[in-house]
Order: sequence, then C-alpha cells, then structure tokens
Amino acid sequence: MLIAQITDIHLGFDPDDPAEFNRRRLDQVLHRLGDMEPRPDLLLATGDLTDKGDADSYRRLKSAFGQCPFPVWPCMGNHDDRENFRKLFPEVPHSGGFIQYVVDEENWPIRLIVLDTLEPGRHGGAFCEARAEWLSERLAEETEKPVLIVLHHPPIETGIPWMTTEPEAAWVKRLREALSGADNVIGMVAGHIHRPIMTGWSGLPLAVTPSTAPLVALDLREIDPGKPDKRPMIVADPPGYSLHYWNGDALITHMDDAEEHVQLARYDETMQPLVRYLLDEHAKDKTAS
Repeated sequence: MLIAQITDIHLGFDPDDPAEFNRRRLDQVLHRLGDMEPRPDLLLATGDLTDKGDADSYRRLKSAFGQCPFPVWPCMGNHDDRENFRKLFPEVPHSGGFIQYVVDEENWPIRLIVLDTLEPGRHGGAFCEARAEWLSERLAEETEKPVLIVLHHPPIETGIPWMTTEPEAAWVKRLREALSGADNVIGMVAGHIHRPIMTGWSGLPLAVTPSTAPLVALDLREIDPGKPDKRPMIVADPPGYSLHYWNGDALITHMDDAEEHVQLARYDETMQPLVRYLLDEHAKDKTAS
C-alpha cells in the first residue's frame, strides 16, 4: 500500500490572488503525485490546509483536491477552522465536534486513525480528555489490521526553538497515555514544522512531512525573543511531500520535493548490467533465506 502525504498548504496566505504562490506550490505537488507510477492509493493532507481558515480558501482547496485521481483525507491544523471546513467538506467524518475519524477500507491492509489537535487561538497542539477517550476507544476496537496515527502537531521537541513542542505538555501526556496500551500501532505521521524530520516517540516511528508552503529554515541555535538576530526563518525551498510504503511488515517513508531533479544517469544499456547484477543478488539473498 502506498500512502502519499502533504501538509501545511496555507492556502489563502494571499487571499485576493487565486493564483497565489502557495496554490502554485500545491498544484506542483499534486501534479507530481497524480503522474506517479505506481500511483498512491490515497493522499493525507495533515493540517494547516488554509492560512486563515476562511470559507473561500477551503473552496479553492476543494477545487485543487478535485484534480486528484485518489481519495484525499484531511485533518485539522492550528490555522484551520472546523466550522468553515465542514461547510465545504461535509463528507469528512467528525465526532464530538472534532474532525477525528477512522478510515478502514475493506481492501486496505492498514487502518488510519486521523486525530484533531486544533485548539482555536493556540499555535501548538491540543488533545483534551474527550479526544483522548475517543482515541482509546478506537484503539480498543477489535481489528487485525495495523494502525497508522495521522495528526498535524508532532508531539516532539524538534531542536528548532521557535517551532517545537514541550515534551511534558499536558496534551502530549494525554496522547502518550491513550497510545500506551496499543500494540498494533505501526507509526505516526504529522506536519506543522514545515521541515522533513524522522524520529521516534513513545516507542513509535514518527515521520514529519515537509510543507507544500515555504519551509522553515533549519537553524538549531537558541533564539532570544528580545534580540532579533536577522537569522533566516522561512525559506522558499521546493514544495515537499512524503510517500509511506507499507510492505506488509513495516512502514517505509520516503520524502522528496516536487522540483525537477537533474538527472545524471538513466536506465539505458549502460546501466543495464548494474541493474541486472543487483536484482540477481537480491534474488539469491531471497532464496538463501
């Protein structure tokens, strides 16, 4: 199974420009995913779908997602607005006032649990008792399928001082407790940081996908809120995405950007001997095992 992920679209950053920079970056990634072989089975859009949570931006987002040849499953980020989102995306499930739901298609080998970590007025994540109880109930449901947790805010300290999470925050503790008894969770995927990050959290692999909107600069120096030091904070690096490949035993994550890459070699007659050698070696290893 192949799961594509995009995040932090921030559509409507330039609200009066239908062809805004962030829309062009989003379209670039969607075209790349749509032309891909093999094609992803679905697309996760993990929050900050819009920049201001306005209805017009969600309308434009729905139009953009309409070009996708695969289903799109979104979740909420801190820039989103649940009410406006539900008006334009009424087909997306919700529970208890939150955009949280399970995706469990009969022919899929894994089950997705999409969480809602939005708290209006707060930049960081939130996960109240009601959401934690809902997650615990979903994890307790009988299923033989492995589970992938999908959310916007990664519950980790990133090393980037102004874009990080306090590891001992109350919402992080609730999330950890809700997941503590589950033995069929294969990992977590998130966004929010506008950077590619791979790590582990609470015994689970955690992949943070780079944004389609401009990225956060990688700078691990301490930052003084009283002394601006002219460091770069937002950079126009290429729009990114992730591909999460479930091979039946493990989830393998690949991260890439949607720019055209400079090709130094192609699969032609000069590369054929190498390809043949490597595949023969792989076949021998498989037989020997």
